[in-house]
Amino acid sequence: MAGISLSRARQMIRKTFDAGKEARMNPLSAVVLDEGGNIIAFERQDGASPGRFQIAHGKAHGAVMLGMPGSAQMARAEAQAYFMAAANGAFGGALVPVPGGILLKDSKGRTLGALGVTGDTSDNDAVAGKAGVEAAGLVPEV
Repeated sequence: MAGISLSRARQMIRKTFDAGKEARMNPLSAVVLDEGGNIIAFERQDGASPGRFQIAHGKAHGAVMLGMPGSAQMARAEAQAYFMAAANGAFGGALVPVPGGILLKDSKGRTLGALGVTGDTSDNDAVAGKAGVEAAGLVPEV
């Protein structure tokens, strides 16, 4: 697999939204980035606040740029706040180090990009995103 197609990115987002709806989550927003941090697709459910793009992007951007999911970034921020502050500064303040930033891997463990989900609690965002990634045939690192 060379990367994530637009079709697969949209499927991942759609399935993420389906999981959120089934669990009665607040309206979600989701972005898929490639392995270089470039945007492949973004969608916002009806009723999601307009600032959710930046949050979803920050979750995904941190995951792909640091090679660690949002949950690991949060743990790192709690253990070494100075590191995450420095990393966030290096990336122009674009990191949101909380759950909902999910690394996208193929069956061989190669990182293909990241999914960022926001709109409900960060833990719920990660649950919905994990379902979307799995439904799209990829391996999530949450």
